[in-house]
Amino acid sequence: MKTGEEGRTACGPTAWCGWEWPHTVRPYSVARVGMAARRAALQIKSVYNVEFGMNKPMRSRRPPRLVRVYADAPLYFVTFCTKNRKRLLASVAVHEAFLEAAGKVNTFGNAIGCYVIMPDHIHLFIRIAPNGRLAQAIKCIRETITKRLRRELPGLVVWQAGFFDHAMRSAESYSEKWAYVRSNPVRAGLVKTAEEWAFQGEVVSIRW
Repeated sequence: MKTGEEGRTACGPTAWCGWEWPHTVRPYSVARVGMAARRAALQIKSVYNVEFGMNKPMRSRRPPRLVRVYADAPLYFVTFCTKNRKRLLASVAVHEAFLEAAGKVNTFGNAIGCYVIMPDHIHLFIRIAPNGRLAQAIKCIRETITKRLRRELPGLVVWQAGFFDHAMRSAESYSEKWAYVRSNPVRAGLVKTAEEWAFQGEVVSIRW
């Protein structure tokens, strides 16, 4: 994955402050979206998580996508997995590292909302600031978790390259998608109810 551009850190722009989320998302006209949105729609197919039946390789480059139909603050659903699906993540230490990284990411005007940490992958919803980059936010989270895990296992390779991401459209329901994702530990047979799974929660309340 590419490193940040000049003037950015691994977690976002170095001079970002004082930005407030809009109460509504202002779509562009259909004419302005045109072929770009149609091409993006063809590329974005059921990119939620591995339980949704997706077995395609993750992509490390960011293609054109439907973020163009939004004014300033796209909301993404993101999934990233461990290397060879090693069960490394469902622990208090990783959960603490994730929350630490989320705090860094949100400092730069982004907003990590609901998330669930599974044994071998992480799902999260994140809203990106107008001049922010999704790849940099995910990089910050993964590097922070890797650093924590390597305290006990030096040299450990933690992550599969790339990540799945889906730019949500205005008609999609954030709450409904979160309800489904939150139930992943139940479907995996790890707990009987979603509330029992300790490694999930909400960092920031996102309006959608």
